[in-house]
Amino acid sequence: MLEMRGISKSYGGVAVLRAVDFDVNGGEVVALVGQNGAGKSTLIKVLSGAITPDSGTISLDGTMVAFTTPAQALAAGIATVYQEPQVYPELSVTENIFMGREILDRFGNIDRRAQVARVAELLEELGVEPALATAPIAELSLARRQLALIAKARSTDPKVMIFDEPTAILTEREAQWLFDIMRRLRARGVANIFISHRLEEVFAIADRVTILKDGETKGTWSIGDVTKDHLIEVMAGHALSAVAEHAVAHPGSPILEVRALTRQGAFADVSFELRPGEIVGFFGLVGSGRSEVARAIFGEEIADGGEIVLAGRNVKFRSPTEAVKAGVCYLPEDRKGQGLFGALPVAYNETVVILSRLSRFHTITRPEREREIAKQYARDLSINPSDYTKPAATLSGGNQQKVVLAKWLAANPKIFILDEPTAGVDVAAKQEIHNIIVRLAQQERIAIMMISSELHEILALSDRIVVMREGKITRTFGRGVGANEVLAAAMEAAPLEPSLVT
Repeated sequence: MLEMRGISKSYGGVAVLRAVDFDVNGGEVVALVGQNGAGKSTLIKVLSGAITPDSGTISLDGTMVAFTTPAQALAAGIATVYQEPQVYPELSVTENIFMGREILDRFGNIDRRAQVARVAELLEELGVEPALATAPIAELSLARRQLALIAKARSTDPKVMIFDEPTAILTEREAQWLFDIMRRLRARGVANIFISHRLEEVFAIADRVTILKDGETKGTWSIGDVTKDHLIEVMAGHALSAVAEHAVAHPGSPILEVRALTRQGAFADVSFELRPGEIVGFFGLVGSGRSEVARAIFGEEIADGGEIVLAGRNVKFRSPTEAVKAGVCYLPEDRKGQGLFGALPVAYNETVVILSRLSRFHTITRPEREREIAKQYARDLSINPSDYTKPAATLSGGNQQKVVLAKWLAANPKIFILDEPTAGVDVAAKQEIHNIIVRLAQQERIAIMMISSELHEILALSDRIVVMREGKITRTFGRGVGANEVLAAAMEAAPLEPSLVT
């Protein structure tokens, strides 16, 4: 159905795609995988009309096509759901879905009632409450925004659906529900392109898998003819080393005690402890309250009740600045929106929270100190490329995440809150970040609160696991607990139909 042949693209003499071949047929799911920087996003942007290739051809249903705008690709039947939803925050879900292609009545006016009815129908088809159609999209979680954009793509009745890291902001349960949607699309003859760094998802949903590395096609395999280890070796160019073994944390006095913390409409009666050198994993469905608790500890959101005790002293941070001064740092889930200044250099991003320490008379920044720190973290965290003068936005997802880690490590934290620390990064970068987390806990004796929707990540790294559901802690487990027990605690009494709790 869709064939891409010899696609090449260069920027400033640097080849991003080198004669890439890719194809997908109607009624199948083909996974496109590779490390960050392999060229996956560029290839998808070529297909979706966002950028023009230097050479190569695209054919759809046997007809040669060439798109110069996303609107042309969409009109031809190619719809894309991106990893990080791009929306008009001040508009409703319906207005976002029909932006630029509104339904008009016989007088040429926008038929808002017809639009809302159509969006409600699409949302219901996706297992989401229809009332969401009129909600302001800015008030929705990232997961719900993702669902709104899936509904937008479905509204065009596409021939080809491109899913660019669609599960990066979904829980495992929601990912399974999304896979059910993809299976229904496949049964209807739609061609599905699925980009994911989670190889277990590739084996769960894909019929075939194509690997890109350094802008080149490295091969395509039927999913039954290849192993996970082989895919990793092809992507990395070598067999990966084992993740650093996480020794049992030595118990000591808590550095952080959270007692009956409550914020109306978000979480209630949350209590736990965190000790130096300990990794405490927080698991639950999207909307379970994990991130809201983290933001309350960090001073981004103010709790209505309860206590936060830091090193034996009651604290109530009114801002993140106060939290950072006290030694509490927070790596947010949305690294691009909240963690990075994408247009500014890597060195600035790594030192922005300690600029006063790098300046003379608290006014003039010393660039030599900024460079020294940037070089140190390039070495310590294997940030590649290590050119600290580049804009942070030009780095791969894994390197961007390491830059945000470096920013907070420069503040010498006592407590490090990590919210989805490996979301959207490739297998090799994920392993490196896991090793960094273990090293910070064991060698630096930093107390780590780690929020993750990836159960295997929680099980592998956590000394204790706190499970939340609907704003409350349901269970706390020690190391060695089984995946089924954790999932049962997270999903207990959850509705059978997929839903997303705000």
